[in-house]
Amino acid sequence: MSRGVNVRRAVLALAGLGLVGVFLALGTWQIQRRAWKLDLIARVEARLHAEPIAPPPPAEWAHLDPDKIEYRRVRLSGRFAHDRSALVQALTERGGGFWVLTPLVQADGTTVLINRGFVPGDRKERADRAVGETTDEVTVTGLLRLPEPGGGFLRHNDPASDRWYSRDVAAIAAARGIGPVAPYFVDADATPNPGGLPIGGLTVVAFRNDHLVYALTWYTLALMSAAASIYALRRPRPEV
Repeated sequence: MSRGVNVRRAVLALAGLGLVGVFLALGTWQIQRRAWKLDLIARVEARLHAEPIAPPPPAEWAHLDPDKIEYRRVRLSGRFAHDRSALVQALTERGGGFWVLTPLVQADGTTVLINRGFVPGDRKERADRAVGETTDEVTVTGLLRLPEPGGGFLRHNDPASDRWYSRDVAAIAAARGIGPVAPYFVDADATPNPGGLPIGGLTVVAFRNDHLVYALTWYTLALMSAAASIYALRRPRPEV
């Protein structure tokens, strides 16, 4: 009887120690992830306040490094093809509505989709924002963004019905017959458009950083597992 009890105690203690190792590894991984996230936030913050540069040219499109280009401030010039704009559903600090994504045709013939900004749902028709559809050459400053393929949460883009829930550059370009098009889009800054619409500069740059909380949780579980293992080994033997 005593030997069986000792074996069970040893098994429980070993299991507890195994859990300690797993929880410690998970906690350490979260600490590493936190360091990576803080570095990412610092790099993005630096890009947000840097002087704008030219966006990556066609020769670089096939080899873009997302970690180096996203949220970089860029400046480019061209003419808008307003008749090929797409409206993408949006929820912003101004409420629900649409992003207006308009192709900007550059001097070399290449196209970059520009998120010109937000329009409320009751102003989505072109006639309601015609004043802002300039035909002159324009210069746009904004943040370079990566495409959002597929659609939004539980909603898929429907090109056939012209319903867009995400800024899917490739799908929008194919539906509008645009090309060659850059594999990124640009969120225009807050420079006012004629007539006040669309409203630019509403990009939200935020990164969740809960890694420290997760790390403390895993370390706490490791401590509890260690305590349980010690208790299993040291608790009084039952009386026979």
